[in-house]
Amino acid sequence: MKNILFIVSALFVACNSSQKTVGEQTSVAQTEVIADPQAFAVTITEKELKEHLYIYASNEFEGRETGKPGQKKAVDYLKTNYEAMEIPPAKEDGSYLQKVPLEFPKVPMGSIMAGETEYELGTDFLTFAPSAGNFDEIIYVGYGIEDKGYSDYQGLDVSGKLILIKSGEPVNEDGTYVISGSSKQSVWSSRSDAPGARLQLARSKGAKGVLYYDPDNYDRYKKYFDYLKESDKSKLEIKVEEENAALVLLSDNMIKNIFPAIKETQTSGSIPQSMSLRIKSNNEPVSSENVVAVIRGFEKPDEFVVISSHLDHIGINKNGDINNGADDDGSGTVAMLEIAEAFKQAADTGNRPKRSIVFLHVTGEEKGLLGSKYYTDNDPIFPLSQTVANLNIDMIGRIDPKHEGNRNYVYLIGSDKLSAELHELSEEINSKYSQLELDYTYNDENDPNRFYYRSDHYNFVKNNIPIIFYFSGTHEDYHRPGDTPDKINYDLLEDRARLIFHTAWEIANRDVRIEVDVTPSK
Repeated sequence: MKNILFIVSALFVACNSSQKTVGEQTSVAQTEVIADPQAFAVTITEKELKEHLYIYASNEFEGRETGKPGQKKAVDYLKTNYEAMEIPPAKEDGSYLQKVPLEFPKVPMGSIMAGETEYELGTDFLTFAPSAGNFDEIIYVGYGIEDKGYSDYQGLDVSGKLILIKSGEPVNEDGTYVISGSSKQSVWSSRSDAPGARLQLARSKGAKGVLYYDPDNYDRYKKYFDYLKESDKSKLEIKVEEENAALVLLSDNMIKNIFPAIKETQTSGSIPQSMSLRIKSNNEPVSSENVVAVIRGFEKPDEFVVISSHLDHIGINKNGDINNGADDDGSGTVAMLEIAEAFKQAADTGNRPKRSIVFLHVTGEEKGLLGSKYYTDNDPIFPLSQTVANLNIDMIGRIDPKHEGNRNYVYLIGSDKLSAELHELSEEINSKYSQLELDYTYNDENDPNRFYYRSDHYNFVKNNIPIIFYFSGTHEDYHRPGDTPDKINYDLLEDRARLIFHTAWEIANRDVRIEVDVTPSK
C-alpha cells in the first residue's frame, strides 16, 4: 500500500515491533502512544482515496444494491483490502463477514382445518406470519386482557394451547369501562395498539396459537392483506427466526361456524373444536453481509471505538442506469479504508491505540439501517456496554449548495446528544489539527430533514452510545446516476477523513472512556 519513508524520521525510535499477521490480535513491544498522530494522518491521501473510489463506485459494482451481485463485489473488495493491510477480522471464527439475514415480507400461504372443514387464507381468515400446530380444543379467553386488577386469564392455563380472543373491553353496568373506570376507553380498544398488546400478552402466557375476532376492523386488515399479496414493493426487513404464536384474524363466516355466541359470551372456557393451523412463510430471503475488521488496543483491548459507514447503495434504475453512489456512501467507505490503514501503520510502528478500533462496514442502510440494526440488536460482535463511541461517516465527498464558495466545512450531527464531553473533544481536535468549519445546521432538534435519525449511527444512539455523524450534505445527484467519482472533491475528502482519524485517535487513547453525560431528548 503506502510508502512510509517520509514518516520514518518521526517513528524510528518505535520501529522495534515485528511484522504482524492477519490473525494477530495484540502488539508486541508496545511502549506508549506517540504524542502527535499527524505522522499517521498524513498517510490518508486524496490520491489513494481517489484510486479506491474509482474502483468502488465503478459500473462494475452495479450500484451495490443490498443482496445483489454488485454488493457482493463491494464486500469482496473490502475484505481483500483488509487482508492486504493485514488488519484482522473481527469475528472469532476468523471471518470478516457478519451474515445479515434479510427478507422481503410476503403474505404467507396455507389454510386452517377445523374438524373436517378447510378455511382459506385471504377469504375466511387473515394472518401476516406463519403459524402451525394441531389442537384438540380452543381456549376462549374473552377480551384477552390483563390490566389493573382485571384478568381474562384468571384460572386458565393456556401454555401450548390455541386461544380465541375478541376485540373490545369489559364494560360496567353503568356503561363505564372496567379498565379506565370512566367513560373513556383504554388502550385495549385502540385499533392500532390493541391487537399487538393482546398478542404480546398471549405469548407471555405461553399460548401457541392466537385467533382474534375483530369485526369492526377486519375489512381494513383485508385491504392491507390484498395490497401485500399483489404488491412487489414490500420493504426489506431483518429476518425474524421465531416460533411464537401469530395473530390469526377470523372472518364473520368463520367465527359463526366455530363459536357463534362469541359476542355475548363473557366467560372464559374450553371450546370442543379440533383445529389444525397450516400456514407457512412465503417471504423472499435475501443474503447480505456486514464487513468488520478490528485493530486491538494494547491497554484497554476490551473497550471499543466503532467507525462505521454503509457499503451499499440503490443499484440500477429500471431503465438500466447505474446509481454508482460515489458520495453515498462510497466516500465514507474509502475514507474508512484509509483511516484503517493509518491506524495499522501506527500499530506496526509500536503505536497501537489503547482501545480497540472496530471498522464496521454495514449493509442495508439504504433499506432502513438494517445492517447496523442487526449489529446492535441481534449480533453485536463486541459488547455494546464496552463500546465507547461510534463515529459514522455517510457522504463526505461533495460540497452542498449552501457552501458553494465556502468549501472548507463538514456537517457534524449528534456529537452533543449523549455526551457533552465528546462534543468538546471533537471541537478541540478540529481546532488543533483540521480547522474545518464544523456546521451544526442539521444537529438542530427541529431540523425537518431529521438526518440524526437517518443513518447508521442512530442504532448506536438507541443503545446509549455517544456518536458523531460526519456528513457534507445532499446535492443534485443524491440517489441519482450522476453520483459518480469524477464529482468528488478528493482534497476535501482527505481533510474530512483526517479529522475523523484524529478524533478516533483521541477517543481511543484517552485515559478514561468518553462519558455519557447528557439525558437524551424524547
